[in-house]
Amino acid sequence: FRTRSQFIQSTASVVFFSDIARIVSGDQSSVACAEDFVGKDVTRNTPRYVESEVQMKYGNDAKGNPRTRGVLVRRFTGDSTPYSFPPPRPISLMKEWPETPPFSKKDFFRADEGDDENFYNLPRLVYHIDEPAVASLTQYYRANVSPGSNILDICSSWVSHYPVEFPKMMKRISGTGMNALELLANDQLTDYEARNLNVNPTLPYDDNSFDVVTCVVSIDYLIHPIEVLKEVRRVLRPGGKVIISQSNRCFPSKAIAMWLNMNDRQHLEL
Repeated sequence: FRTRSQFIQSTASVVFFSDIARIVSGDQSSVACAEDFVGKDVTRNTPRYVESEVQMKYGNDAKGNPRTRGVLVRRFTGDSTPYSFPPPRPISLMKEWPETPPFSKKDFFRADEGDDENFYNLPRLVYHIDEPAVASLTQYYRANVSPGSNILDICSSWVSHYPVEFPKMMKRISGTGMNALELLANDQLTDYEARNLNVNPTLPYDDNSFDVVTCVVSIDYLIHPIEVLKEVRRVLRPGGKVIISQSNRCFPSKAIAMWLNMNDRQHLEL
Protein backbone atom coordinates (compact mmCIF):
# COMPACT_ATOMS: atom_id res chain seq x y z
CA PHE A 1 0.00 0.00 0.00
CA ARG A 2 1.30 3.46 -0.84
CA THR A 3 -0.34 5.15 2.13
CA ARG A 4 -1.54 4.16 5.58
CA SER A 5 -5.08 5.20 4.67
CA GLN A 6 -5.07 2.76 1.74
CA PHE A 7 -4.14 0.01 4.16
CA ILE A 8 -6.93 0.92 6.55
CA GLN A 9 -9.47 1.07 3.73
CA SER A 10 -8.45 -2.29 2.33
CA THR A 11 -11.00 -4.99 3.12
CA ALA A 12 -8.34 -7.58 2.39
CA SER A 13 -6.38 -6.39 5.40
CA VAL A 14 -9.37 -7.12 7.63
CA VAL A 15 -9.71 -10.66 6.35
CA PHE A 16 -6.16 -11.45 7.46
CA PHE A 17 -6.23 -9.25 10.55
CA SER A 18 -5.13 -11.56 13.36
CA ASP A 19 -3.54 -9.45 16.07
CA ILE A 20 -3.30 -5.97 17.52
CA ALA A 21 -0.61 -4.62 19.80
CA ARG A 22 -0.83 -1.14 21.28
CA ILE A 23 2.39 0.83 21.74
CA VAL A 24 1.79 3.93 23.85
CA SER A 25 4.04 6.89 23.17
CA GLY A 26 2.25 9.44 25.37
CA ASP A 27 3.31 10.20 28.93
CA GLN A 28 1.18 8.04 31.22
CA SER A 29 3.33 8.33 34.34
CA SER A 30 0.37 9.86 36.15
CA VAL A 31 -1.58 6.58 36.08
CA ALA A 32 0.83 4.51 38.16
CA CYS A 33 -1.59 3.36 40.88
CA ALA A 34 -5.04 4.06 42.25
CA GLU A 35 -3.74 5.74 45.41
CA ASP A 36 -2.17 8.50 43.31
CA PHE A 37 -5.64 9.84 42.53
CA VAL A 38 -7.26 9.87 45.94
CA GLY A 39 -7.95 13.44 47.02
CA LYS A 40 -6.03 14.92 44.11
CA ASP A 41 -6.98 16.95 41.05
CA VAL A 42 -5.82 14.50 38.41
CA THR A 43 -6.83 16.84 35.60
CA ARG A 44 -3.72 18.92 36.27
CA ASN A 45 -1.39 15.96 35.79
CA THR A 46 -3.03 14.28 32.84
CA PRO A 47 -1.91 15.04 29.28
CA ARG A 48 -4.55 16.34 26.91
CA TYR A 49 -3.80 13.58 24.40
CA VAL A 50 -2.28 10.11 24.49
CA GLU A 51 -0.71 9.16 21.19
CA SER A 52 -0.36 5.49 20.37
CA GLU A 53 0.61 3.19 17.56
CA VAL A 54 -1.67 0.23 16.94
CA GLN A 55 0.27 -2.55 15.26
CA MET A 56 -1.77 -4.68 12.88
CA LYS A 57 -0.64 -8.14 11.87
CA TYR A 58 -2.56 -9.23 8.78
CA GLY A 59 -0.79 -12.33 7.55
CA ASN A 60 2.57 -13.80 6.64
CA ASP A 61 4.71 -13.36 3.57
CA ALA A 62 5.94 -16.20 1.33
CA LYS A 63 8.75 -16.95 3.79
CA GLY A 64 6.46 -17.12 6.79
CA ASN A 65 7.48 -13.75 8.20
CA PRO A 66 4.65 -11.71 9.77
CA ARG A 67 3.39 -8.74 7.80
CA THR A 68 2.38 -5.80 9.96
CA ARG A 69 1.40 -2.18 9.60
CA GLY A 70 1.28 0.52 12.24
CA VAL A 71 -1.61 2.96 12.64
CA LEU A 72 -1.01 6.15 14.60
CA VAL A 73 -3.96 7.13 16.80
CA ARG A 74 -4.54 9.98 19.23
CA ARG A 75 -6.85 9.49 22.18
CA PHE A 76 -8.51 12.41 23.93
CA THR A 77 -8.11 12.07 27.69
CA GLY A 78 -10.84 14.64 28.40
CA ASP A 79 -8.44 16.50 30.71
CA SER A 80 -6.13 19.54 30.40
CA THR A 81 -8.47 21.13 27.86
CA PRO A 82 -9.51 24.80 27.56
CA TYR A 83 -13.16 23.78 27.90
CA SER A 84 -15.32 24.29 30.96
CA PHE A 85 -18.81 23.01 31.57
CA PRO A 86 -21.61 24.14 33.89
CA PRO A 87 -23.00 21.56 36.30
CA PRO A 88 -25.68 19.34 34.71
CA ARG A 89 -29.20 20.61 35.30
CA PRO A 90 -32.25 18.37 35.59
CA ILE A 91 -34.83 18.44 32.82
CA SER A 92 -38.47 17.57 33.41
CA LEU A 93 -39.35 14.55 31.28
CA MET A 94 -42.35 12.28 30.92
CA LYS A 95 -42.81 10.53 34.28
CA GLU A 96 -44.78 7.54 33.14
CA TRP A 97 -44.82 5.54 29.92
CA PRO A 98 -47.69 3.26 28.89
CA GLU A 99 -47.31 -0.42 29.72
CA THR A 100 -47.30 -1.26 26.02
CA PRO A 101 -44.57 0.64 24.15
CA PRO A 102 -46.21 3.11 21.71
CA PHE A 103 -43.98 2.14 18.80
CA SER A 104 -44.51 0.41 15.49
CA LYS A 105 -42.23 -1.63 13.25
CA LYS A 106 -41.58 1.31 10.97
CA ASP A 107 -40.14 3.30 13.88
CA PHE A 108 -37.18 0.91 13.88
CA PHE A 109 -36.70 0.84 10.12
CA ARG A 110 -33.29 1.83 8.78
CA ALA A 111 -32.34 3.03 5.33
CA ASP A 112 -29.59 0.42 5.27
CA GLU A 113 -30.98 -2.89 6.49
CA GLY A 114 -27.88 -4.73 5.31
CA ASP A 115 -25.74 -6.89 7.57
CA ASP A 116 -24.44 -4.71 10.40
CA GLU A 117 -21.41 -6.93 10.84
CA ASN A 118 -20.33 -6.11 7.29
CA PHE A 119 -20.86 -2.39 7.91
CA TYR A 120 -18.74 -2.46 11.07
CA ASN A 121 -16.25 -5.06 9.82
CA LEU A 122 -13.51 -2.48 9.23
CA PRO A 123 -12.07 -1.07 12.48
CA ARG A 124 -12.73 2.66 12.75
CA LEU A 125 -10.06 4.08 15.03
CA VAL A 126 -11.66 7.52 14.92
CA TYR A 127 -13.89 9.67 17.11
CA HIS A 128 -17.59 10.07 16.48
CA ILE A 129 -17.91 13.08 18.80
CA ASP A 130 -15.62 16.10 19.10
CA GLU A 131 -13.15 16.81 21.89
CA PRO A 132 -15.42 19.13 23.94
CA ALA A 133 -18.09 16.40 23.97
CA VAL A 134 -15.49 13.83 25.03
CA ALA A 135 -14.23 16.14 27.80
CA SER A 136 -17.75 16.80 29.07
CA LEU A 137 -18.56 13.09 29.18
CA THR A 138 -15.25 12.19 30.83
CA GLN A 139 -15.79 14.76 33.58
CA TYR A 140 -19.35 13.53 34.11
CA TYR A 141 -18.09 9.97 34.56
CA ARG A 142 -15.46 11.12 37.03
CA ALA A 143 -18.09 12.93 39.12
CA ASN A 144 -20.76 10.22 39.00
CA VAL A 145 -19.03 6.82 39.03
CA SER A 146 -17.72 5.71 42.40
CA PRO A 147 -14.24 4.18 42.80
CA GLY A 148 -14.29 0.39 43.02
CA SER A 149 -17.28 0.06 40.68
CA ASN A 150 -17.88 -2.70 38.16
CA ILE A 151 -18.64 -1.00 34.84
CA LEU A 152 -20.08 -2.29 31.58
CA ASP A 153 -19.75 -0.27 28.36
CA ILE A 154 -22.23 -1.50 25.74
CA CYS A 155 -21.88 -0.67 22.05
CA SER A 156 -18.27 0.04 22.88
CA SER A 157 -15.34 0.66 20.53
CA TRP A 158 -11.61 1.45 20.74
CA VAL A 159 -12.36 4.24 23.24
CA SER A 160 -14.78 4.39 26.16
CA HIS A 161 -14.19 8.03 27.22
CA TYR A 162 -13.57 7.08 30.85
CA PRO A 163 -11.08 9.12 32.91
CA VAL A 164 -7.51 7.86 32.61
CA GLU A 165 -7.46 6.71 36.24
CA PHE A 166 -10.52 4.43 35.90
CA PRO A 167 -8.65 1.22 34.93
CA LYS A 168 -6.68 1.51 38.18
CA MET A 169 -9.60 2.61 40.37
CA MET A 170 -12.38 0.32 39.21
CA LYS A 171 -12.78 -3.37 39.97
CA ARG A 172 -13.80 -4.24 36.44
CA ILE A 173 -14.49 -2.50 33.13
CA SER A 174 -16.18 -4.79 30.62
CA GLY A 175 -17.19 -3.97 27.08
CA THR A 176 -19.39 -5.30 24.32
CA GLY A 177 -19.39 -3.97 20.79
CA MET A 178 -19.67 -4.86 17.14
CA ASN A 179 -15.97 -4.98 16.29
CA ALA A 180 -13.66 -7.28 18.27
CA LEU A 181 -10.57 -5.55 16.89
CA GLU A 182 -11.68 -2.15 18.17
CA LEU A 183 -12.44 -3.67 21.57
CA LEU A 184 -8.99 -5.27 21.62
CA ALA A 185 -7.46 -1.85 21.01
CA ASN A 186 -9.42 -0.31 23.92
CA ASP A 187 -6.86 -0.05 26.72
CA GLN A 188 -9.49 0.84 29.33
CA LEU A 189 -11.30 -2.50 29.21
CA THR A 190 -10.39 -5.38 31.50
CA ASP A 191 -12.45 -7.81 29.40
CA TYR A 192 -14.68 -7.67 26.35
CA GLU A 193 -16.95 -9.72 24.13
CA ALA A 194 -17.95 -8.80 20.61
CA ARG A 195 -21.70 -8.99 20.17
CA ASN A 196 -24.22 -7.79 17.61
CA LEU A 197 -27.09 -6.64 19.81
CA ASN A 198 -29.30 -6.17 16.75
CA VAL A 199 -29.12 -9.93 16.16
CA ASN A 200 -28.81 -11.13 19.74
CA PRO A 201 -30.12 -8.47 22.17
CA THR A 202 -28.85 -10.26 25.26
CA LEU A 203 -25.83 -9.40 27.38
CA PRO A 204 -23.35 -12.20 28.16
CA TYR A 205 -23.20 -11.48 31.90
CA ASP A 206 -24.79 -12.78 35.07
CA ASP A 207 -27.57 -10.98 36.92
CA ASN A 208 -26.49 -8.16 39.25
CA SER A 209 -22.95 -8.01 37.86
CA PHE A 210 -22.42 -4.28 37.41
CA ASP A 211 -22.79 -1.02 39.29
CA VAL A 212 -22.81 1.17 36.17
CA VAL A 213 -23.70 0.59 32.52
CA THR A 214 -22.72 3.18 29.91
CA CYS A 215 -23.74 3.58 26.28
CA VAL A 216 -22.09 6.33 24.24
CA VAL A 217 -23.87 7.75 21.16
CA SER A 218 -25.11 4.33 20.06
CA ILE A 219 -28.64 3.87 21.37
CA ASP A 220 -29.96 5.22 18.05
CA TYR A 221 -28.53 2.22 16.16
CA LEU A 222 -30.34 -0.44 18.19
CA ILE A 223 -33.38 -2.00 16.54
CA HIS A 224 -34.30 -3.81 19.78
CA PRO A 225 -33.57 -1.06 22.33
CA ILE A 226 -36.27 -2.10 24.79
CA GLU A 227 -34.97 -5.67 24.93
CA VAL A 228 -31.39 -4.42 25.34
CA LEU A 229 -32.38 -2.04 28.15
CA LYS A 230 -34.20 -4.88 29.91
CA GLU A 231 -30.92 -6.77 29.74
CA VAL A 232 -29.13 -3.73 31.14
CA ARG A 233 -31.51 -3.74 34.07
CA ARG A 234 -30.92 -7.45 34.60
CA VAL A 235 -27.12 -7.16 34.82
CA LEU A 236 -27.26 -4.04 37.01
CA ARG A 237 -27.11 -4.36 40.77
CA PRO A 238 -29.88 -2.77 42.86
CA GLY A 239 -29.32 0.98 42.90
CA GLY A 240 -27.08 0.83 39.84
CA LYS A 241 -26.78 3.55 37.23
CA VAL A 242 -27.35 3.65 33.48
CA ILE A 243 -25.59 6.52 31.72
CA ILE A 244 -26.72 7.00 28.11
CA SER A 245 -25.14 9.81 26.13
CA GLN A 246 -26.39 11.04 22.78
CA SER A 247 -25.19 13.18 19.91
CA ASN A 248 -26.66 15.03 16.97
CA ARG A 249 -24.17 13.12 14.80
CA CYS A 250 -24.84 9.65 13.45
CA PHE A 251 -24.59 7.31 10.50
CA PRO A 252 -28.02 8.21 9.08
CA SER A 253 -28.22 5.03 7.03
CA LYS A 254 -27.91 2.93 10.21
CA ALA A 255 -29.88 5.05 12.71
CA ILE A 256 -33.50 4.02 13.22
CA ALA A 257 -36.22 6.10 11.55
CA MET A 258 -37.78 7.21 14.82
CA TRP A 259 -34.48 8.77 15.91
CA LEU A 260 -33.95 10.62 12.64
CA ASN A 261 -37.43 12.12 12.86
CA MET A 262 -36.93 13.52 16.38
CA ASN A 263 -35.20 16.60 17.75
CA ASP A 264 -32.75 16.63 20.68
CA ARG A 265 -35.49 17.20 23.26
CA GLN A 266 -37.49 14.28 21.90
CA HIS A 267 -34.36 12.11 22.06
CA LEU A 268 -34.17 12.86 25.78
CA GLU A 269 -37.83 12.01 26.23
CA LEU A 270 -37.28 8.74 24.40
